[in-house]
Amino acid sequence: MLRRVSAVLLMSILSIAQAANLSIGMAGDVSSMDPHFHNVAPNANVAEHLFDTLIAKDAQMHLVPGLALSWRAVDDTSWELKLRKGVKFHDGSEFTAEDAVFSLNRPALVKNSPGPYTIYTKGISQIEALDNYTLRIKTVGINPTLPNELSTIYIVSKKAAANAGSDDFNSGKAAIGTGPFKLIAYKKGDRIELARNDAYWGAKPQWDTVTLRIMTSDPARVAALLAGDVQAIEAVPTADQQALKANPGLTMFNAITFRMMFLHLDTAREVSPFVSDKAGKPLTKNPLKDVRVRQAISKAISRTAISERVMESAAEPTSQLVHKTLFGYSPNIKLDIYDPNAARKLLADAGYPDGFMLTLHSPNNRYTNDEKVAQVVAQQLARIGITTKVETMPSSVFFSRANKLDFSFYLAGWGSDTGEAGSAVKALVATYDANRGWGVANRGRYSNPKVDEKINLGFNTIDDRKREVLIQQATEIAMADQALVPLYHQIGSWALKKGLTMTPRVDERMLAANIKSK
Repeated sequence: MLRRVSAVLLMSILSIAQAANLSIGMAGDVSSMDPHFHNVAPNANVAEHLFDTLIAKDAQMHLVPGLALSWRAVDDTSWELKLRKGVKFHDGSEFTAEDAVFSLNRPALVKNSPGPYTIYTKGISQIEALDNYTLRIKTVGINPTLPNELSTIYIVSKKAAANAGSDDFNSGKAAIGTGPFKLIAYKKGDRIELARNDAYWGAKPQWDTVTLRIMTSDPARVAALLAGDVQAIEAVPTADQQALKANPGLTMFNAITFRMMFLHLDTAREVSPFVSDKAGKPLTKNPLKDVRVRQAISKAISRTAISERVMESAAEPTSQLVHKTLFGYSPNIKLDIYDPNAARKLLADAGYPDGFMLTLHSPNNRYTNDEKVAQVVAQQLARIGITTKVETMPSSVFFSRANKLDFSFYLAGWGSDTGEAGSAVKALVATYDANRGWGVANRGRYSNPKVDEKINLGFNTIDDRKREVLIQQATEIAMADQALVPLYHQIGSWALKKGLTMTPRVDERMLAANIKSK
């Protein structure tokens, strides 16, 4: 009897020990531990384990208190935030308004960012600590979306990060946050090791230690889950979802996300580097500058076929920037229907009855089925006479080149981190303006004064309904002009070992603190 009780006790102890350690297979590569270096989902996902924002977002992207307990507009261009007291950084130092001031100013100082966070901070003209727990922020003009924008900027320790570069974050020296976990080690391209922050101000995570394993290979990620090497994975490959759903040892979660996949086109240069005639001779006139050519490309693509076959129903076709669940969605924009005959006519009307040749660039390890989608797009364009070569590469290389405007035509995704369409229109279709932080992801350099006018009015309108109408109008003009070619909204998928549960998030985050044992 004693022996049996001892065995049961031992099994219980082992179970508890196992439950306190969690390994997660992450689909996206993480380029830096610096939370202000690159505005890209895998980096932000990891940052959220270590750092907090002043204003947080729940699973449905509604704003909730973070390091700020409250926020209010004092006047048209001033906001006041009341901060939490008693919050400690990982090194034991106290969080104060000075850390918030430093953190909000820092994105503008980060060098060589492939995707700067300044899109969310350029509208701020002054940040002042009125006292240790009161922050006053002045904006360049009326800025009703400031709380949404503040929800994207992670707060770092001024003491640890002053004069620190991204390498100091990667080493752990400067990666001192107030978040639920502390950084133990960052092994680039392999894993991130975390330990629970027992002094965390919020709900304590269940896990003593967490390992975030970088597993960009779909088969490797699934194999690791089935073998028990990890207990949870994100971005379940579409080809494996039915089998994993049927596996009694696993639990699957799915939810529509904020991720919009799209094709971006070079609409600015007279001669574009990857556009040529059918013989490979560079064209002296860039056909992508012609709206009829852009519209032809849109009509040549069967979004339904891509969503149902390539994505295996893990996508929802779209012709606009945000999903209907988000602020700024326009019910006036209808899905562009696959019509190759209309596409050919548009090409002929534009002066390209025999088409032309171009290269479609795409990452091959960033988005679900990104390379497969690129290949299918190329096949569909070939049917209307646009011979399309596909070149894919790791996301780290892709974004670096895209930021240098190396491409003529590329596949990418955008998630509206602010939880509304303002983020997408300002980043993707507003005329590029580094001083204002506009067009930071507008790598095709599309420019339309009518779109800019609506965006500008929208961001200077306090009334939410009026502002939404203006953002909708900006989107409608840009989509009629085919500033880019939206394809689909991605449906997120996560798989966990039986006995674990989580709340799926619209922002695709897979947070260790959000995973619990039943």
